[in-house]
Amino acid sequence: MAASFSYAQPSEANSIVGGDVEQLKQRWPLLDYLQQQNWAARPAGYDSEFVGLCPLHQETQPSFYVNARKNLFYCHGCGRGGDLIRFVELSRHLSFRQSLAYLEQQSAPPVDSVDSATVLNAVAAFYQEQLDRYPEALRYLERRGLHDPALIKELRIGYAPGGCLRRHLSAQGYSFHLLRQVGLVNSQGRDTFYGRVVFPCSHGGRIVNLYGRSLGDAFAHRFLPRPKGGLYAWEQVRHCPEVILVEGLFDYAVLWQAGFHHLTCSLSTHLNACQFRQLCDNKRTVYLTFDVDANGSAQQASQQLAYRLRARGIATRRVLLPPGHDPNHFFVQGGDARQFQSLLEVAQP
Repeated sequence: MAASFSYAQPSEANSIVGGDVEQLKQRWPLLDYLQQQNWAARPAGYDSEFVGLCPLHQETQPSFYVNARKNLFYCHGCGRGGDLIRFVELSRHLSFRQSLAYLEQQSAPPVDSVDSATVLNAVAAFYQEQLDRYPEALRYLERRGLHDPALIKELRIGYAPGGCLRRHLSAQGYSFHLLRQVGLVNSQGRDTFYGRVVFPCSHGGRIVNLYGRSLGDAFAHRFLPRPKGGLYAWEQVRHCPEVILVEGLFDYAVLWQAGFHHLTCSLSTHLNACQFRQLCDNKRTVYLTFDVDANGSAQQASQQLAYRLRARGIATRRVLLPPGHDPNHFFVQGGDARQFQSLLEVAQP
């Protein structure tokens, strides 16, 4: 069940076609993007060509080439190639338009951090207030195995019913322009989150993004169109010699509820540069506990991450759940803390 996250974006993103795509690629060269993702490369004999290990599959001999002049890549190991947008599609498992929206989001001028943190804190508080008013949201949490009221409150889990956020925030003095900049509403003023359980994501003591999980048939996973920050709740575990890393916030919640507190979450199978640095900031063992899905994409990502971490001197163990399971499903379908502890004990490098 590898998450395929949907990035919410302003409606203007739909107009990013043709010449606008070329402008985006010129504004953000492929080599610059790869280097921001911690891709290590060396010159390949020509001024504009570079080679390094492929970020798209596990390998020990560099076969991933980038032509900086043409803004193209090609891997002789896995046979995949293309431009910046194609790389984002492959590496983040996004559609073409989702990749465009993601790159627009990443390259957009930042909103003032104080203003955005203030309004996001107000939004999180508002969504928390809504949770108890909507029985369907509480039933959804129960179905996902989350039943501890104290933990729900501690994680500041809320519910976004949709259709009322702009009115609430406007009454508190927040401008429509700020709400648009932060990504909370679209150009028509409609809420980004509608019918979703919401988790706040913090970094450096401030809320930097919100994750919304749909109760219905809409895109299951959604973040605001802004950076996700670092690893979830990293400050609580940064000094632990052993850390369990999971993909999703429901995985995190049920494991914490079961008593596993040396725990963090990457919010996807692909870590951003900040998250990778956090895992490497001290000697530790990281227990990679990604989904065991039918297409194997999460386990492939786990293998690649293990390889990168070991190259930085970080010990890894891959926790193998039963086929078709993620940590959340493991507990929902009858697994318990003792059984999960057994999986940790037999985890392989």
